[in-house]
Amino acid sequence: MSNGINKAILIGNLGADPEVRTLPSGDAVANISLATSESWTDRTTGELHERTDWHRIALFGKVAEIAGEYLHKGSRVYVEGKLRTRKWTTAEGHERYTTEVIVDARGSMQMLDGRAVQEPAPEPKPEPPKPVRKARKPKARPEPALAEGDDDIPF
Repeated sequence: MSNGINKAILIGNLGADPEVRTLPSGDAVANISLATSESWTDRTTGELHERTDWHRIALFGKVAEIAGEYLHKGSRVYVEGKLRTRKWTTAEGHERYTTEVIVDARGSMQMLDGRAVQEPAPEPKPEPPKPVRKARKPKARPEPALAEGDDDIPF
């Protein structure tokens, strides 16, 4: 039985190019900064408000290699991972905490931009003309002859 669920799902834009490095084990790790924005209208004033939140993302393994190769500042991505808070000490001896989304083998990252590599779109090939068909006229159907004694009475 699980003790709980730790899952974070974000869609946003990269604030800078990914920082990729290799761990002593040989695995790649990429750190990205992801911006998510929301906007709303104030009901009383009608004024439009917007708020942007920044999220630290750590990608591991193959997904880190892909991020380093294809992502760049401004790229739109979907990230699914788990939240982790780590404690660290500054040079002055102050303790700090950082919460980040960890994307490992159980998580995922999906590029949402149209094309990962900026290439010119191929020229569309002209389509061959389609044969033109003449519209058929519906055949006229003769109206059924009324039997003797039939009139417009429905019964």
